[in-house]
Amino acid sequence: MSSSAPDDILAQWQADEAAARTRQQQEPGLASRALLAGKTGLQQMQALLDGECPPAPISRTMDFLLVSVADGEAVFQGRPQFKHYNPLGGVHGGWFATLLDSALGCAVHTILPVGRGYTTLEFKVNLVRGLNDKVPLVRAIGHVVHRGRQVTTAEAELVGHDGKLYAHASTTCLLFDIPG
Repeated sequence: MSSSAPDDILAQWQADEAAARTRQQQEPGLASRALLAGKTGLQQMQALLDGECPPAPISRTMDFLLVSVADGEAVFQGRPQFKHYNPLGGVHGGWFATLLDSALGCAVHTILPVGRGYTTLEFKVNLVRGLNDKVPLVRAIGHVVHRGRQVTTAEAELVGHDGKLYAHASTTCLLFDIPG
């Protein structure tokens, strides 16, 4: 986490979100095979970030979006809201898990060469602090830990602008050749 003041970090995160929303203004959908063909995983993720590919429908449903990608890294930002609450009055664990799973999977996706795909073999989430709609934004920051030919692992943290950790997760993914 940065040594900047929480208010400065929140302002930067809000600016990052506004910029990402401007680039990603299209309606949710699925990217065509033709649009993704011949691109590495990182190039595909960059196309999503740049608005060349439609955002996944779940991102609108769950109020989160991709804000950055790099080799072995993906960052999603979410806005916890009342509509994400469980019956006990806090954000449902599934909302945490969805953001973390997106960051983990997309971090793995960024390392794929052309013609390779992945699927999740295992996914584990640790919820360490409750969330409510008074927390303005959180980020799920995913990074690849191990790059293998057949198996890749990644970890992610769900953090607030003030540096608080809300959850962390890990995944194991199976890599494979995409059939022609």
